[in-house]
Amino acid sequence: MGGLQRRGAVGLLALILGCAALPPVWAAAQLQCQVTYAGTTQTVIATPTDNPYTVAAVDIAGRFRFKPVLVGQGAQLQHLSIYVYMQTERQPVLIQQAKYLPPYPPPLGPEGRIALTGEQRLYAGPMERELTYQCTLAGVAP
Repeated sequence: MGGLQRRGAVGLLALILGCAALPPVWAAAQLQCQVTYAGTTQTVIATPTDNPYTVAAVDIAGRFRFKPVLVGQGAQLQHLSIYVYMQTERQPVLIQQAKYLPPYPPPLGPEGRIALTGEQRLYAGPMERELTYQCTLAGVAP
C-alpha cells in the first residue's frame, strides 16, 4: 500500500473511532413500560407527540387502561405523564396520574435507558385487582 493510501486508511480509521467515542445522538425519546395484570405482562411504548389528547389508552385485559404520554418533539421532552384508569361498566375511572418533568436522571447501563418509575403497584375495583408497571426512558436530550 502506498503512502497516500495508507494515510487515507489511517484517516478513515481515526474518523470511525472518533465517531464511536461520541455520545449517542437520539432520534426521538421513547418510554417503554412493562405492564402486568393477572400474570400477563405486555410492553407499552410511547413516543413524543405535540398533541397529548390524540394518544389512545391501551386496554389491559378489559380491567384497566394504561396511557403513557410524552409531550415534545424528538429528543426534547417538555414533560411526560402516565395515566392509569380502572375500567367500569359506565366509563374509565382515573386511579393514578404521574407527571415527570425535566431534567431527567442520567441513564444507567450501556443501553442508555433511565429507570424512571420504579415498580408501581395499583389496586382498584371491588375485588382490589392489582396492576403493576415500571417504565424506562431512552433518547432524552440532556
